[in-house]
Amino acid sequence: MTYSQAEKEYFMTQALFEAEKSLAKNEIPIGCVIVKDGQIIGRGHNAREELGQAIMHAEIMAIQEANQTLGNWRLLDCTLFVTIEPCIMCSGAIGLARLPEVVYGAANQKFGAAGSLYDILSDSRLNHRVEVESGLMAEACAEIMQTFFRQRRLEKKQG
Repeated sequence: MTYSQAEKEYFMTQALFEAEKSLAKNEIPIGCVIVKDGQIIGRGHNAREELGQAIMHAEIMAIQEANQTLGNWRLLDCTLFVTIEPCIMCSGAIGLARLPEVVYGAANQKFGAAGSLYDILSDSRLNHRVEVESGLMAEACAEIMQTFFRQRRLEKKQG
């Protein structure tokens, strides 16, 4: 699963398109795609408010779609691209799906579980470890989040 820098940026751009879907629905704008053999097999974006389910994070939605696409719960030889560092729940799901590689954009200092607060994906006590690459298009990935929270603060101030 070796991708060129241009390919990685393409897939992260696709994850950012997913994040835009969340933003349009006033959801925290995080997006994710899962890639196998150079093809996107799963897409997801935050949809907790829309679907009324706490677990509807971008990674969970993308994993579900990729499982359906492959007809298998194991996502071997796949790479997950996500705009923001996965949380504890999503890191657990990534491990359970046996994803070997995660590439994320911006760190999540308040809830991150792939290096910021916790390091679940590479914890040697677990039976599955994931190769993690961080910082891909970090500025663009952080900017969409900052814009969302800036707008939310403004709305609270005005209303």
